[in-house]
Amino acid sequence: MGVLDRWWAERAVHSVVFMMDDTNEARKGATRRTALRGLGLAVGGMALATGPGTSPAAAAPRRGLATYVLVHGTHSAGAFWMPIARELVLRGHRVVMVDQPRHGAEAFVAESYQRQDLAAMAVEPSPLKGLGLDDYEARVTGIVRQAARNGPVVLVGHSLGGVSVSRVADAVPHLLHHICYMAAFCPSRVLPTADACTAAPENANAVSPVELTVGDPDRLGVLRLNFRTGVSGELALLKEMICADYPDADFRRILAGMQTDEPVAAYAGRAVGRAGTWGRIPRTYLRFGSDRTIATALQDRMIAEADASTPGNRFRVHDFPGASHVGPLDPTPVADVLHTLAGAGG
Repeated sequence: MGVLDRWWAERAVHSVVFMMDDTNEARKGATRRTALRGLGLAVGGMALATGPGTSPAAAAPRRGLATYVLVHGTHSAGAFWMPIARELVLRGHRVVMVDQPRHGAEAFVAESYQRQDLAAMAVEPSPLKGLGLDDYEARVTGIVRQAARNGPVVLVGHSLGGVSVSRVADAVPHLLHHICYMAAFCPSRVLPTADACTAAPENANAVSPVELTVGDPDRLGVLRLNFRTGVSGELALLKEMICADYPDADFRRILAGMQTDEPVAAYAGRAVGRAGTWGRIPRTYLRFGSDRTIATALQDRMIAEADASTPGNRFRVHDFPGASHVGPLDPTPVADVLHTLAGAGG
């Protein structure tokens, strides 16, 4: 292990990892406390990647408890997954909630956003400018490599997190037991990017945040949204996009966890899974029937195009007819499905 690798190992405190490993520890005659690493409740991190000298056999997943690696969507953070993660932990699984670079514990909070100075927000520079899918993939792949040392890995992405799932599945297919898209982008050769997916005719009835954009995305390098708005019309649009069926109090709670900036390059980056890598991994799609951000018709098209590319390995689709973009308010039904993926083979 090189100096930088050792440094990152010491610094890899940006993940919340819940472990329930009582069976293994009982065999060892010891008790392991729940591991909580990081600052805040749900943060991602730069996990130590397998070094170039590591053999394929050493990098292969070991038998044991499954680890769920959960990847958030746009303008969000690892904390989004907390209700579902809690349910998975109670079912005996390890869970890592990833924060993508400059999200969550690393989030950039514009000074002008704090003051609600919209004119200043329109021009305040963002450190997320220039970040793209290579950065997102590196973050998640590093965590998957580390998690795979302890057992099977189930990789789950929500919304924009789906592009990371596809990219990581191409990078390290041998380390993934199952991949899952939760109302998430699953690009194809015809729709190779998140931008292309949102522009598809099947997404025509989705609600767009364009009118809520602060500043020029091309100049800022980010899509900047004001989630602290007090304008009733803007709040209504945000609620319709995110969780139209939620009580207002829960909607405000979700808004409090959103962050202003998402790099435009993340939407424009190509993320098409290859049949020989991504296409070999068993996969599941959680289809949300009342989603106004990624329309259900678009979800259906992405599922169909993925299945056409690998007819011998098709999506297992679980339908949640009344679910809006963030999923059911009660996390139990989603956790119930995710729980089964630890044992789902090809």
